[in-house]
Amino acid sequence: MFPPAGSTGTSNCVPVEIRRLPWIKRLAADYAFDYARVADFFTGNPAEPSAWQDAIARTQRHPRQHAAIADVLQAQLTRRGAPAEAVTAAERLRDPGTVAVVTGQQAGLFGGPLFTLLKALTAIRLARRVSDEQGVPAIAIFWIDAEDHDWDEVKSCGVIDADMKLAEVTLPTLPGAGEGPVARVRLDTTAATAIDQLAALLSPTEFTPQLLDDLRAAYAPGAGMADAFGRWMESVLGRHGLVVFDASDPAAKPLVAPLFAHEIEHAGATSRLATEAGAALVAKGYHAQVTPQADQTALFHVDGVRTGITVDEARAHLDRVRTQPAAFSPNVLLRPLVQDTLFPTVCYVAGPNELAYLAQLRPVYAAFGLPMPLMCHRSTATILDSNAMRFLTRNTLPLDSLRAQDEAVLNQLLEAQIPAGVTSSMDEAVRTVTERMDALAQAVADLDATLDGAARSTAGRMQDDLKKLHGKIIQAAKRKDETLRRQFHHARAQAFPGGHPQERALGFVYFLNKYGPTLIDRLNDELPLDQAHHWVIAL
Repeated sequence: MFPPAGSTGTSNCVPVEIRRLPWIKRLAADYAFDYARVADFFTGNPAEPSAWQDAIARTQRHPRQHAAIADVLQAQLTRRGAPAEAVTAAERLRDPGTVAVVTGQQAGLFGGPLFTLLKALTAIRLARRVSDEQGVPAIAIFWIDAEDHDWDEVKSCGVIDADMKLAEVTLPTLPGAGEGPVARVRLDTTAATAIDQLAALLSPTEFTPQLLDDLRAAYAPGAGMADAFGRWMESVLGRHGLVVFDASDPAAKPLVAPLFAHEIEHAGATSRLATEAGAALVAKGYHAQVTPQADQTALFHVDGVRTGITVDEARAHLDRVRTQPAAFSPNVLLRPLVQDTLFPTVCYVAGPNELAYLAQLRPVYAAFGLPMPLMCHRSTATILDSNAMRFLTRNTLPLDSLRAQDEAVLNQLLEAQIPAGVTSSMDEAVRTVTERMDALAQAVADLDATLDGAARSTAGRMQDDLKKLHGKIIQAAKRKDETLRRQFHHARAQAFPGGHPQERALGFVYFLNKYGPTLIDRLNDELPLDQAHHWVIAL
């Protein structure tokens, strides 16, 4: 029930075990509750302090070009006009003792779904914890997966409109979209149109004018899609020290040229190792998130569009991958290794699905001689207003009971409102009709066997009539208690817009419009760092 038995939450922040949520896969649940089952696929349990100490030592020992990546970051931050706190944090990378907590996501429109914000806040809070508890300088880095070419993943932003319906603002297919890296897609006047559409959908608040001005500054015609995303993320989180990195930056590619060359020289090894790890996951009852093609390397060649490099083609690219690394891009298997070659990553903040494919990479890290960082679940949450939270609590409803897009739960609540005498009388009537008509059918069958069917048909009609009467009673209760109906739909629209988990369906821009900048401060202060629970937060 809601809240769970043994809850340590408050009336404003209530935990729900992630094992109760149907969209959380077994691997993610075991990672949080039974790490020993999955230990072979990772390098340490983030719930154990000793794992952090070991990961920090591994990270600090590994040689990296600290000054060079700091220079790349500073150039990016200066170009985007990042807040001073972010610039100061990035400068700490020059210190070989600094470690990083990294997370990332595609460059979703207007910042993408709520879970993008939750990822970033988790990284910020973990970096602060590492600094406080482990006594080492730590910064939070957000990796924009700007070389991804999946336009459908980034072109839309979901909000709840004035009618409490899920609505989407969507950019059209811009030149190059879906063919090459998102970073190369340039916004045009349709970006301004999308912001106008967003303004029309959002319920106006005192925060709306400034929010729209900030979006127009970031998503200006002529800006790159990834660059606009970076500017927006920095405007929201830069003052908290989040360092945003555009992974498409050509200036960073020479720093990973040796990694690219290793992939070419050992063409096919990454796919083979990840496939073997995936098979080991399946053998333990999990699933393989990635199924690499055996004839493919983990690199793309980028020349306007991204083209996969086969094992047979690999040698032909060896010289160029060393001299022109900006013409190459990692696939999903190699991207984490590029990240951890550039940055002293002590921990990566992952979503549930990411955790599954990262579980296939431990042997790949070993093959490249690169320390694999710890993996932490991002914080996961549903944000409700106080009315919706009171509705769940008062009716002791589980959060996931609102997911279905029918009125079964509402009907159960309404039935509970019907006087006990009505319910007991209805139950008695159904029971009596069934018993007496069964007896009648047997009696008339003795008189004339052909009457048995007629008697039972009559009984069926009577039972149908009773069911119809029961439905009318429910409808009467609905009319009598429209308040309960409104509260149900109000809570469901927030928790599962369109039937989808809120953190995946709604852009975090929706919450910034509703609650203003203090949303970030409150989540940064109150959202627990807890892998095992989904948090329902009342604001």
